[in-house]
Amino acid sequence: MITGLLAALLVLLVASAFGLWRRRTDGVMRASGDPERAAASAETLAGPALGGPLGARATLVQFSSAFCAPCRATRVVLAKIAEDVDGVAHYDLDAESHLELVRALDIRRTPTTLVLDAGGRVTARAGGVPRREQVLAALAAAPA
Repeated sequence: MITGLLAALLVLLVASAFGLWRRRTDGVMRASGDPERAAASAETLAGPALGGPLGARATLVQFSSAFCAPCRATRVVLAKIAEDVDGVAHYDLDAESHLELVRALDIRRTPTTLVLDAGGRVTARAGGVPRREQVLAALAAAPA
C-alpha cells in the first residue's frame, strides 16, 4: 500500500515538473542554431513550397495541422503581425501536406513558427503559440 502511494506521488511529481517545464518553454522564440541547416533549407523555403513570394523584410512560416487548436491562435498572432509590420509575409503550411519540408526542417510539433530573413534563411523558431513581443523581437533581430 505504501509503495503504491509512493509510486503515485512520484508520477504526480514527474508530471508536475514536466508541466512546469512545458509552460516555461512553450512558444518561446529561439535563434536558429544550425547555420548549415538554415542555408540548406533557404532554397526550399524560397521556392513554390510557400505558395508565394518571401516578404521584403522577413517571412513568418507557420506549420499547422488540421485539428490543432493552438494553431488557430498562432495564425491570428502571426497574421496580425504581418498586417501591422511592413515587408513581412505570413504563410500557414499544413504539416501533413509538406512532409518533405517538415523532415528537412526538423519540425516536431504543431504549431511551429519559423522566422525567415529577406533571403529565406531561418533565423528563429518557436514550438507552440509564440507571444507577439517575441515574434517582433525576432523580426527586429533578423538581418535585412
